[in-house]
Amino acid sequence: MPTLAAKTLGCKVNAYDTEAMVELLEKDGYTLVPFSQGADVYLINTCTVTGTGDGKSLKLIRRVHREHPEAAIIAAGCLAQRDPQLVRLPGVKLVIGAQRRGEVAGLLKQALMSDETLDATAPLKNAPFEQLNVVRHEGKTRAVMKIQEGCNRYCSYCIIPFVRGPVRSMPLCAVEKEAKRLAEAGYREIVLTGIHLMSYGLDTGESLLDAIRLTAGAVPRVRLGSLEPKGISDEFARALSQIPGVCAQFHLSLQSGSDAVLKRMNRRYSAGDYLAACQTLRQYFPGCAVTTDIIVGFPGETEEEFHETLDFAREARLARLHVFPYSRRSGTVADRLPGQVSEQLKKQRAERLIALGEELETAFCRESVGQIRPVLFETQSEDGLTEGYTDTYVRVRARAEAGSVQSVCIARAEGNFCFGEIVNRA
Repeated sequence: MPTLAAKTLGCKVNAYDTEAMVELLEKDGYTLVPFSQGADVYLINTCTVTGTGDGKSLKLIRRVHREHPEAAIIAAGCLAQRDPQLVRLPGVKLVIGAQRRGEVAGLLKQALMSDETLDATAPLKNAPFEQLNVVRHEGKTRAVMKIQEGCNRYCSYCIIPFVRGPVRSMPLCAVEKEAKRLAEAGYREIVLTGIHLMSYGLDTGESLLDAIRLTAGAVPRVRLGSLEPKGISDEFARALSQIPGVCAQFHLSLQSGSDAVLKRMNRRYSAGDYLAACQTLRQYFPGCAVTTDIIVGFPGETEEEFHETLDFAREARLARLHVFPYSRRSGTVADRLPGQVSEQLKKQRAERLIALGEELETAFCRESVGQIRPVLFETQSEDGLTEGYTDTYVRVRARAEAGSVQSVCIARAEGNFCFGEIVNRA
């Protein structure tokens, strides 16, 4: 049987797309092998969010061809969509962008019969939502389900609307069917994700809340991907709190705690709006975790503006930070802005913010001590305890059965994880 190896660069949505293509190729007769060993076909799902993503994608394609010159390479994903010619390096037989991934098996057959590289990238302007199903998820406890694709926001720094296209949503009937399928496969938690999840239903007239309700009807726990601060109204949070099993961890994109920087980013909300969203969520989900993404070194960012972000992260009591140095992207508004920050200064600011993030995460874990939280136990740890995550996404170890969801009293915190004792089954 022919062999297949796969590698994802970039985000969790990309990882979902990779797994979907892998499963389609397995159905077509390929055997998945580790990326480090020789394979007949290599699937590389590229990233173009940053210049680093571009560089890593191209470097990996070149390395695979150098080490396995007889192998066929599939270059897929965002960089392939943005610049198909750029990824048509030696060894690449098939190029797929942000559509037609469901056709990967047939396209690969076609490509292997030709002496030329097959460019299967497709226009995204009027593209439908491409439903990709993933059966296999690591750990058999938590599954990711992509219900939304594309973005209409056009933040000044972001290339994603150009490479993922406009908003497309999975129909509610398909959401319900997929959630039930995952539940029947044994998954206890579903993570709803998308490129801009809060835009779900803009194209279909359907509701994100309804998608959450249907998913919650199938599994004990539902966790949400990244949300938009302006979308966290009192009405939305109240309705969300009435859906059983919704995890009390909310990833609200921040990007900067400075209003001036947010305006240059075209983020469409203020630091005050973000803080109000945090307060609203905490009103309906006491003890909830608010996690976020922050970009440092955006064009024109002064030391004072950076300090505003540091101060805001503390004021908002964020539980976890994902920090990214700003990366110039050709074709975006921010690429043309004056005041580009040096790489050295970006690195220094990122290190300072990462250190603050570790401090905040540790503090949030300590605040969890004494609370009783539902924990989805997943894996055995070396000390004989079972490790899992609370609804607030705090790592907890206790004596429990893997795959179970149980109420746990958090007894003590050590760094960024906790130890607890079972109270009763949740």
